[in-house]
Amino acid sequence: MNLNTTYSEQELVDLLQHRNEKAFTYLYDNYSGALLGIVNAIVTDKETANDVLQNVFINIWRRIESYDPSKGRLFTWMLNIARNAAIDEVRSKGYNNSQKNVPFPESNEIAGAVTGTDITDVGLKKILGNLKGELRVLVDMSYFQGFTHEEISKALNLPLGTVKTRIRTALIQLRTMIQ
Repeated sequence: MNLNTTYSEQELVDLLQHRNEKAFTYLYDNYSGALLGIVNAIVTDKETANDVLQNVFINIWRRIESYDPSKGRLFTWMLNIARNAAIDEVRSKGYNNSQKNVPFPESNEIAGAVTGTDITDVGLKKILGNLKGELRVLVDMSYFQGFTHEEISKALNLPLGTVKTRIRTALIQLRTMIQ
């Protein structure tokens, strides 16, 4: 495959639906980093997050026929698969048992995983690591990545009111942590 090959979203979907392996490689090369970021925001164990990511791509390959462009973009559809897989993993009994003897990471490590940066300064990003994974993702998307509430609602497939309520809850918790 030519490394400079690019596909329109529709071309990529068509090729994937026809089980084109080069298109799948392109999909993985171009989207795995973004999807891993979403998974890492929810699943804090790196090895488990990588396993979840592999399962996400297996699900994408198996379920590409169910993608409906009239309901949203391909990336949003994949993001929802990744988010749901990560949440399912965190809720699983096996994951919870494996985390019982793991030392709690420093809050700056968690915040760094969410924001993708090395955080050494004291501030909101450091305190962000103390929030529950779901709330941490919402605050990160809203305040550090610049998504609007509507964009977050669509990207995570959550009702707008739920997004607003959870962000408000997260901000109240952050305010309490700061004081």
